[in-house]
Amino acid sequence: MEKSNTRLFPIGEVARMFHLSVGTLRHYEKKGLLEPEYIDENTGYRYYSTRQFECLNTIRYLRVLDMPLEQIREFLKNRDTDRIQEMLQQQKEAVIRKQQELQIIERKINNRMEQIKDALSSELDHIHITSLPPRRIAMIEANALVANSYLDLEDSIRKLEKNQKESVVFLGKVGVGISVKRLKNKIFDKYDMVFILLDPEDLYQGSVTELEEENCVVIRFRGSHKEAEIYYEKLVNYIQKNNMEISGFSKEITMIDYGMTNDTSKFVTEIQIPIQKVED
Repeated sequence: MEKSNTRLFPIGEVARMFHLSVGTLRHYEKKGLLEPEYIDENTGYRYYSTRQFECLNTIRYLRVLDMPLEQIREFLKNRDTDRIQEMLQQQKEAVIRKQQELQIIERKINNRMEQIKDALSSELDHIHITSLPPRRIAMIEANALVANSYLDLEDSIRKLEKNQKESVVFLGKVGVGISVKRLKNKIFDKYDMVFILLDPEDLYQGSVTELEEENCVVIRFRGSHKEAEIYYEKLVNYIQKNNMEISGFSKEITMIDYGMTNDTSKFVTEIQIPIQKVED
């Protein structure tokens, strides 16, 4: 089709030529990036001219760079080499930030995969002593909390998550603790704190407790908080029998729970109690 000595192409053909959808070209028109050269008044068919192809190439290139449509529209109104250099630099910086964000996401995925793999291969009902590296936790007092199910922790978790940009980072890392006093008095049915174990890359907005390296007696078992009491009894008896002393609050972490599966037979929980040797 020819009009005003310029060759015109229907919208469908232009879409195929530039590997775009007709909907995308209509969207560009709606956003004020590229209006058709000619619109047939009778049919409403849209046509584009060859002189518009360079503009369409520019739009497509900038979109490949993930440039926002609004920014592209403003550039097309006043194209300039200084401006395109500025836009490209800004987009490069945005890409670098995105790469950093994706690297953090990758590490979080790897952390969760390793945790699940570790939990599934657990040696259950076996007490052992291990040295745990320094860790960071966000903690809230629980006021003698009874945790018969994960629902009993929801209020405390919501408080810990308040004002946080990310809640997904907490999957599989929520724990409860019993104070040294209760542990020594063998009161295992109430918890004194709820905490979130933070990954190194987690940016938590609020008070964070830095835990130093700890020697702990540890046990893993099939189940959740409801079944934990008998395992606390085993751990404390083991501590007393082996001439050790409780030196810190317990960390009870459900490694696999409702956040990962509905099959309760696959639940795995770990209890850690910090200890030190009793001086002779």
